[in-house]
Amino acid sequence: MPLHDGNFLIDSLPPEDRAALLEIARPFEFAVGHVFCEHGDGISSVEFLERGVISAVFSMQDGRGVEAYMVGREGATHPMAFEVPGVCSARLVGQLAGAGQRVDMTKLRALAIERPAIRDALVGYAARLLGELEQSTACNALHKAEQRFAKWLLRCHDRADGDTLGLTQEFLANMLGAQRTTVNEAAQHLQKSGAIRYMRGSIKVLDRDALERASCECYAAHYETLRQMRIGVEPDPKD
Repeated sequence: MPLHDGNFLIDSLPPEDRAALLEIARPFEFAVGHVFCEHGDGISSVEFLERGVISAVFSMQDGRGVEAYMVGREGATHPMAFEVPGVCSARLVGQLAGAGQRVDMTKLRALAIERPAIRDALVGYAARLLGELEQSTACNALHKAEQRFAKWLLRCHDRADGDTLGLTQEFLANMLGAQRTTVNEAAQHLQKSGAIRYMRGSIKVLDRDALERASCECYAAHYETLRQMRIGVEPDPKD
């Protein structure tokens, strides 16, 4: 897929609004496993990703967790916190190492009042993210682990800077809310089909078409959401 050096939300803004936002932003980098916030933490900033992926993980009292959504260069963390101050509803953790622009929440709130285009971009992204969450709820309840695994890999691949994804079996199990054995069986089956190469600590996408055939119908909905976010910023990510 084609690479993009910036953040889609920022780059979709009119030039003057984009410049104003970047003026109060500070660049940052993060590694795999970096925790941006824990459940219940106050929200002090919004991160606009330019590379990498952040996962929002919801944990249960027994220690199990599952990924609710992921954020890549198409979006930002806490898109609605500038309107309604609050706390983190999930654990935000680096899934693929990357970088981006961090904006102080107080400054962003003031700028969004002054420049409605910034507010509209964040609200629009939040609405699309809500639709993705609603789709995921049905998917997690109704579809098989292998289908959800294929869908998850495709979504991650859409946001990555290459075909190799540095993902451990333990991390994958946590993201999918499944047992390691279940993830291993799904990965081995996809490898036999030629869709991926499953190695210790990483997965390489070999055949996207095969991976899409193995996925459930929900990937198409997720992909359409991502495509809509990118319109006017870069070419179709499948090209």
